[in-house]
Amino acid sequence: MRHEPAGPPPDLAPDLISQHPMAYLLGLQGIALFRAWNGEFDRAYADARIAEIRELLDAAEEIGAGVDVPAIPTVEAYDGWAPYYDGPRNLMLEREQVLVHAILDQLPVGVALDVACGTGRHAAHLAGLGHTVIGTDISPVMLEVAREKLPDAELHLADMHALPIADAGVDTVVTGLAVNHVPDLAPVFAEFARVLRPGGHLVVSDSRGLMEGARLYPMVFEDADGRPGFMRSWVHRTTAYLHAALPLGLRVLSCEEVGRDVDMVDATGTELIDDEPVERWTARDEPPSIWELHPWAPAATNANFRGKPSCIVWHFRLEGPGS
Repeated sequence: MRHEPAGPPPDLAPDLISQHPMAYLLGLQGIALFRAWNGEFDRAYADARIAEIRELLDAAEEIGAGVDVPAIPTVEAYDGWAPYYDGPRNLMLEREQVLVHAILDQLPVGVALDVACGTGRHAAHLAGLGHTVIGTDISPVMLEVAREKLPDAELHLADMHALPIADAGVDTVVTGLAVNHVPDLAPVFAEFARVLRPGGHLVVSDSRGLMEGARLYPMVFEDADGRPGFMRSWVHRTTAYLHAALPLGLRVLSCEEVGRDVDMVDATGTELIDDEPVERWTARDEPPSIWELHPWAPAATNANFRGKPSCIVWHFRLEGPGS
């Protein structure tokens, strides 16, 4: 019997990924059919998805085979994203921010560190609450945007594995949608705990990935020079946060997941927040846009995203003498 090679372990991100549009579309259909199999949808729904699969296969030439996309360093991806990062209608950022800011609003005012601060969205909120704010990020272009918002803040170009902060130097650490870029949470959580004072608070938000069940979360962007590439990202199991945090004396105060409780797209495959219908993807020599692929399979798109958590938000407190 012939077996296909299993490939590298799922926690090792590849240097090249195949962005095949049919793989994405059939993956959506597979998730939809599993949900029908498990009783969420009826026979007519399953028959409709199978009919769509036949239509997709018949349209293979029109859809195309996509392209292979190389990995680009995280810093280059964020340098390219920085001018647009604060743009409107990023629903995951909006949902995450509501949860994170609700926690920050309840914390004692002190010295607050925003790790991987990006354009400064959490740092600016902390400054507005009266905290003395420190920010770090690996992207100099992101930090340029943050400096416009926070001219008086202490901002550093630094990796989250090596924070330029003294031991027990801050009262609060927040990091938003950034730990997905590290394969192992333990070293960064150890660094967060090192810089926290006893009794200090750690607030961490993280993406839950794109596809149901996927361990890797490659996001395709353009670098500052307009070259496409994917940014390595990992989806961490819930237990991974606990294994990283609890041995350090970080105790869970709260944990919330937020997702989409309504359909993502309408019958045309257009996101419900969009004003104009999305053009359906057709074959071309560039990474396929998932938003243009959704019109090929709107019902299956909704089956994947509805009810799936888009991010998780943790609130920890560091125990220790005097805490």
